[in-house]
Amino acid sequence: MDFGQIIGEVIGGNGVLIALAVFIIICVMLGVRIVPQSEKHVVERFGRLRAVLGPGINFIVPFLDRVAHKISILERQLPNALQDAITADNVLVKVETSVFYRITEPEKTVYRIRDVDAAIATTVAGIVRSEIGKMELDQVQSNRSELIGKVREQVAAMVDDWGIEVTRAEVLDVNLDEATRAAMLQQLNAERARRAQVTEAEGKKRAVELSADAELYAAEQEAKARRISAEAEAYATEVVAKAIKENGIEAAQYQVALKQVEALTAVGQGAGKQTVIVPANALEAFGDAFKMLKGRV
Repeated sequence: MDFGQIIGEVIGGNGVLIALAVFIIICVMLGVRIVPQSEKHVVERFGRLRAVLGPGINFIVPFLDRVAHKISILERQLPNALQDAITADNVLVKVETSVFYRITEPEKTVYRIRDVDAAIATTVAGIVRSEIGKMELDQVQSNRSELIGKVREQVAAMVDDWGIEVTRAEVLDVNLDEATRAAMLQQLNAERARRAQVTEAEGKKRAVELSADAELYAAEQEAKARRISAEAEAYATEVVAKAIKENGIEAAQYQVALKQVEALTAVGQGAGKQTVIVPANALEAFGDAFKMLKGRV
């Protein structure tokens, strides 16, 4: 055997080893799959679903199994969508919606729906139109949270077969056409004017009520004062009557004489110099009064 033959045999033996090593490396590369945390891989064997690989190191059968789909499981947001809807009171509105979702079962998403984003958008639009059609415009404006809850619940139920979880479904805005907006503005202004008139009328009514209460209070106080004065006079009369009853005519004469003395004293105390003419019977009254006063003392 010459040197050339020896070299050929060595190269031939090493070639087999090299080919075997290359084959093993290829098998390892094809059989080991490292899946990122944010993904799931769908594996097929001869065109059929074989397995779903989760995050981390996974092993498949080389040349038989293949990773057919790499699905992101991160939360996604659909582009904001506008759809027309008609309320129960026949008002055309434009509803702006926003939907967030994530894929939880990639095998369902891959084999049951082709365009998941378009499918969700169509489903949301149909549900929004259906729910708004059951409500009047005022209810749509005031019960938006209730509307959002119904939309979210129905969307979640309908997309469950697609292996999708709807994390959020929001009704961002409800817009009106210009004619409806102008009519509502006019109605709002009329309502404000009506409230202002009602408030003014209530204020005037309250002022009249307070004035009447004040007059009634003044009348009650005046009546109360008159009653007290009448009671005082009645009490004085009662005292005099009692004195007359107990002391006879002398008590009456005493009271008359006392009043005459007080009257003449008031006349004599008038301003300036003046002459007071006293009737003769007045002197007798003074005498009687002095006698009675002396007797009292």
